[in-house]
Amino acid sequence: MPRLDSGTPAPDFSLVDQDGQPVSLTDFRGRRLVAFFYPAAMTPGCTTEACDFRDSVAPLQAAGYTVVGISRDEPAKLRAFRDRDSLPYDLLSDPDHSAHEAYGAWGEKMNYGKVVEGVIRSTFVIDEDGAILHALYNVKATGHVARVRALLGV
Repeated sequence: MPRLDSGTPAPDFSLVDQDGQPVSLTDFRGRRLVAFFYPAAMTPGCTTEACDFRDSVAPLQAAGYTVVGISRDEPAKLRAFRDRDSLPYDLLSDPDHSAHEAYGAWGEKMNYGKVVEGVIRSTFVIDEDGAILHALYNVKATGHVARVRALLGV
């Protein structure tokens, strides 16, 4: 899978959110975006990461960033996840993992000592014009949001 570098255009996507509403990258033009790709809603690691973003969303928003999470889960599961954990940002559904592939967040990875194909936990910071500011691959669920905030000075 391709890896995105700083300064490259962010691949466009058209997905639906937890309420079935269409969302595209172009909807965020003029705003900075933090998009995090995670394996599965309501699993322990993904819950930790999503709640860390929840707890940091106010300072991120104050600094001009919008946060979205992207997974392969269907909208109903995303809605349940958002409601259960009071997540104040949209969760986008990418069931065919096309956006994951475009961002390099899908591919071979190690899972309990075996090579498997799946979601590579990744976060992308995208500027107002749709260019990649930061592409962070193979991130850990715990402590990752603090790293993002430090990188952004937030």
